[in-house]
Amino acid sequence: MATKLPKVPVVVVGMGWVGGIIAAELTKAGIQVVGLERGKSRSTEDYYHVHDELRYANRYELMQDLSKETVTYRNNEKVRALPMRSYGSFLLGDGLGGAGVHWNGQYYRFLPYDFEIRSKTIERYGKNKTPEGMTLQDWGITYDQLEPYFVKYEQMAGISGEPTTPDNVGKMSKPYATGPMKVTPGMKLFSDAAKKLGYKPYMIPSANLSQDYTNPDGVARAACQYCGYCERFGCEYGAKADPVVTVLPVAQQTGKLELRTFANVTGISHTGGKATGVTYVHTPTGEEFFQPADVVVLASYVFSNVRLLLTSKLGKPYDPKSGTGAVGRNYCYQVNGASTTAFYDDKEFNIFMGAGALGSSLDDFNGDNFDHKDLKFLHGANIRYTQAGLRPIQHNPTPSGTPGWGQAFKQASIKYANRVLNIAGQGASLPFRHHYLDLDPVYKDALGLPLMRMTFDFEDQDKELVKFIASKTKEIADQMGATKTEMRDSLSTYSIVPYQSTHNTGGTTMGADPSVSVVNNYLQMWDAENVFICGASNFQHNSGYNPTATVGGLAYRAAEGVAKYLQKPGSLA
Repeated sequence: MATKLPKVPVVVVGMGWVGGIIAAELTKAGIQVVGLERGKSRSTEDYYHVHDELRYANRYELMQDLSKETVTYRNNEKVRALPMRSYGSFLLGDGLGGAGVHWNGQYYRFLPYDFEIRSKTIERYGKNKTPEGMTLQDWGITYDQLEPYFVKYEQMAGISGEPTTPDNVGKMSKPYATGPMKVTPGMKLFSDAAKKLGYKPYMIPSANLSQDYTNPDGVARAACQYCGYCERFGCEYGAKADPVVTVLPVAQQTGKLELRTFANVTGISHTGGKATGVTYVHTPTGEEFFQPADVVVLASYVFSNVRLLLTSKLGKPYDPKSGTGAVGRNYCYQVNGASTTAFYDDKEFNIFMGAGALGSSLDDFNGDNFDHKDLKFLHGANIRYTQAGLRPIQHNPTPSGTPGWGQAFKQASIKYANRVLNIAGQGASLPFRHHYLDLDPVYKDALGLPLMRMTFDFEDQDKELVKFIASKTKEIADQMGATKTEMRDSLSTYSIVPYQSTHNTGGTTMGADPSVSVVNNYLQMWDAENVFICGASNFQHNSGYNPTATVGGLAYRAAEGVAKYLQKPGSLA
């Protein structure tokens, strides 16, 4: 029997970027919030002198324990789903700050096209351009409506970037908080080559601070040291924006946030179209508690948001056969695989130094910035050269044809350790009727609850996109004066290994139509007006960008929605 706790105005499930932003905004407004985090607490001090590639990058110190909870996957409904038993395709963060601790810091606002993708595609190409089975949907919000919330995130996080953006991305009403990061020789080669080809390169907007910065909440942080230990690591300097060094301290200083760690939420109680609270297990003791609340905010990772709704029987589960229901609908991933490696015999680069979001990119072949009339795919990819810091264990580049062991392998490894640059495309993943999330009927977690099951595979759309984008990466790499370039332009069946991207999206999609979305544009649930669901699970598709900027912008809008609802309950749509 769960111990019933005193009722609170708001309970937030998950204390990463989304939970931290919502908690900070509500507590600053004087609203009492309980934040539930199933992992342990963290602070900057936890990362002092821990440039340990083996521990963090290879043994996944910051990630979820897959022996206690994982996901199952299958490529289609004809095969049995099996659990992901070791990390490969994507990494599931755990602990205070969530994936906001181990991200790289690459910050891209989604394109205006993304938010109205169905309407814009039909307007330009007609209905027949969308292939059978592709379930494109507008998001129920426009870029211009979301733009002020992007600005809030950028000023809070101290996003570093150029003061203006190219005309093929969204307009900005205010420059980034700080100037761009340093330009490396590799970045200059990429940028110069792209300009010669008539493209519009720009510095990647970065959550790694280019200079010391104090944000509007008074949080002061130091500039990036370019150590190269960003992805899969916490930042010992606090230079990489993460919830633990930005929004969570602000919420805690108000005295209005009660943060409970090791609190694993297992269910949402609801009656009559409203949630009454959440049940959670205190994992060290196994004790069960029920936390009543006026508003429940789901702010956990994609899979956890969807799984919690399904196990709580809140909302209508998606049925791929009939196309009805919305919870679990439009799961999307990220389409990587298009790239060209440039090998140099006459140049060396200091590619051990870097930062997670240090690099240059272009969007000439992203979104609908180019004509798709005669192409066999929609959308596109952001093409980039990044210098994230190539660490010694995982970085071992050799040209094709090099033996996998022995003297020749060692000689090539030494020669090319600092003579290789990689140009890659990060492609959009668009939704299909047969790609979705549901509860696995066989496998359960350590608490006896069904695991999340993903049904997904790469489509012809994705394979054509990779082939096209790869040709553009080679065009740029060839222009960069390399001795030799090697292109990768093929994509096969999706597999849970090797690592590809942690950019999972969909399952609690937003929109204007309750029959094909779970939440409205304030991220308020159609089927339970006092439940707000926020994160990349809201995305109707995934863009050619990293998702964090759009997740952050939507979180600020959701916080505004919760505050409005508390003042005047009812639908905000």
